[in-house]
Amino acid sequence: MKKFLRYFLQGLLFVIPLFFTVYVLVVFIRWVDNFVPSLFETELFPGLGIVIVVTVVTIIGYLGSTLIAKPAFTVFENFLYKLPLINLIYSSTKDVVGAFVGDKKKFSQPVMVKVNKDFDFYRLGFITQTDLNVINLPDKVAVYFPHSYNISGNLYIVPKERITIIQAPSSEVMKFVVSGGVSGFHH
Repeated sequence: MKKFLRYFLQGLLFVIPLFFTVYVLVVFIRWVDNFVPSLFETELFPGLGIVIVVTVVTIIGYLGSTLIAKPAFTVFENFLYKLPLINLIYSSTKDVVGAFVGDKKKFSQPVMVKVNKDFDFYRLGFITQTDLNVINLPDKVAVYFPHSYNISGNLYIVPKERITIIQAPSSEVMKFVVSGGVSGFHH
């Protein structure tokens, strides 16, 4: 009976992450496959919605990086920045997406911050701003601390002397923090 239970638990370790991954992908693909045809008022075969979205996003990315179309995208973006509510939504979304992808990734410098002077208590985070002179804090940096098992986090202004730079890939540190310390840092 102990072997049966051990094999069953080992099977769960394999099946649950695999099932969850497949489930999320299937739900996402179905959502896109239902959303895209509604734009064209037609039916598509399964998976074509994803192909269309990937193709359109790639074409927009290409056009946005060419010398010919870049000024048009800049004019359109500047127009969006002038609209009060739209500006807030657009700029926030762009900053969050830009923090993970693109040329100006923000979570590229993982750090360990000593939380308390009296105890060896640390938090892992990512420097998002090194120059806080604009708010008259030249000796501090902005550090984002992601929450475990969540896509949220907190931003703290931290004295530079409490920070230790971590010499590890930021993706591994992010996995470590988000997983509650159970994954990441693989050799």
